[in-house]
Amino acid sequence: MTDTATFAGLDPVTLGDLLRVAGLPGFDRWQDQIKRTGGCADPIHLRGWVIHKDKVTGETLHRYSTENEPGGRLRVACGNRRASRCPACAWTYAGDTYHLIRAGLAGDPDKDIPGTVRDHPRVFATFTAPSFGPVHNRPDRGVCRCGTRHAADDTALGTALDPTTYDYAGAVLFNNHAGELWMRTINRLRREIAKRAGLTQRELAETCRLSYGKVAEFQKRGAVHFHAVIRLDGPDGAGSAPPSWATTDLLTDAIHAAATHPYSRVSVPAAGDQSARTFQWGRQLDVRPVKAFGDGSDLTEQAVASYVAKYATKAAENTGTPDTAVYCRSCRGTGRSRRYDRAGSVLGRCATCRGTGLGEDLARLDVPEHARRLMAACIQLQPLYPDRQLARWAHMLGFRGHFSSKSRRYSTTLGALRQARADFRASQERAALGLDEREPDTVLVLAGWQYAGHGHTPGESALAASIARDIQINRETAREALRDQLALEGAAA
Repeated sequence: MTDTATFAGLDPVTLGDLLRVAGLPGFDRWQDQIKRTGGCADPIHLRGWVIHKDKVTGETLHRYSTENEPGGRLRVACGNRRASRCPACAWTYAGDTYHLIRAGLAGDPDKDIPGTVRDHPRVFATFTAPSFGPVHNRPDRGVCRCGTRHAADDTALGTALDPTTYDYAGAVLFNNHAGELWMRTINRLRREIAKRAGLTQRELAETCRLSYGKVAEFQKRGAVHFHAVIRLDGPDGAGSAPPSWATTDLLTDAIHAAATHPYSRVSVPAAGDQSARTFQWGRQLDVRPVKAFGDGSDLTEQAVASYVAKYATKAAENTGTPDTAVYCRSCRGTGRSRRYDRAGSVLGRCATCRGTGLGEDLARLDVPEHARRLMAACIQLQPLYPDRQLARWAHMLGFRGHFSSKSRRYSTTLGALRQARADFRASQERAALGLDEREPDTVLVLAGWQYAGHGHTPGESALAASIARDIQINRETAREALRDQLALEGAAA
């Protein structure tokens, strides 16, 4: 158990519950369960059993039941990707994303990505949102427009200089349509590449393939932008060499052209008091080549993969919004009842939220005023754009897309990485049960599981957080030791 000094700042209720948990007969087994989850902050509780039998003889080889577990439950990791909800599971998700992105940059034989992918043209591009009004910032030179030199942690950064003129509606509508804008840009990029190669779209598909992996990030002002690794391959993906005309300079030029082309825009029709809008990327488009090794550039394969993995576990929390939805569950944020009015022609107003679409009172939420105004804009625009589900995604400031995604041939998949981890754990379990010498297809596995709840008591939560910190420290120590060893081996060579 962690040193008691770690828990010195706990409130009496939590500390009392912690001591109660630590004194229970099954505490060691409970602690072992939490360690196996990596210190999960919100584990899933299961009740059930598993029986391994020989398919031929029917002999019971092993039987497991949760009857003898602490509380009669088995605790498994929640698997949430958000660092704000579960840092332990988010760490695992970030690690998977890191390996997925890096495999597409450096190759990985275990993932069927050859090392020759390093020779393919690849860039790291950042697509930003347009301006919706001046905000407090920290310019490289001089001071903010408000006349103040803001500190890096100033809460005013990213907030509107003049809230009365800031286009909050435009900001959330842009976030809501950002996924569509990205797809239009990618489609245009293929045309721009074909144009520079002197090929038709069909001829391009037969000689060259565009692959990418991207992640979304929220700026402090609440506007989403995308970071993307974009690569040119041969017609069969990472395993085939791109044509000779496919260069990094050609790819960079094509991205700039695609991002500013009229096709790479999304139109939003007028509705109510909102005029028609056309969204396109902001002027701060950044496209830089990815370096294979350190050559004075910060944009190495490892740096890019680490950057993408970092933001894959985040959402809009850095703007101050809550990490849970605030819409009304009864009407799913529409503000309309599922029942028709007496005339049977239109849906009536939701009785739960009284037509607001909200399940929470925005005025009472502990969020910054800038974030509150953006969330309020989602609610106000919901009746005008009912198919956009703005109220449902108000906690995400209107953004409803995937935070991380990739093209089919860029690299391996998160599913494949998770399956590999599951297979490894299954082989460990077979060895622990003495079944590793038996062929898997000769063993019949019967199981029955039931959901029995989730989460921790206050004391358990404090203990789980301490376990997660210990695991993280051990990982960092091991990583530093490996780094030092590799450095010594390199110096000796």
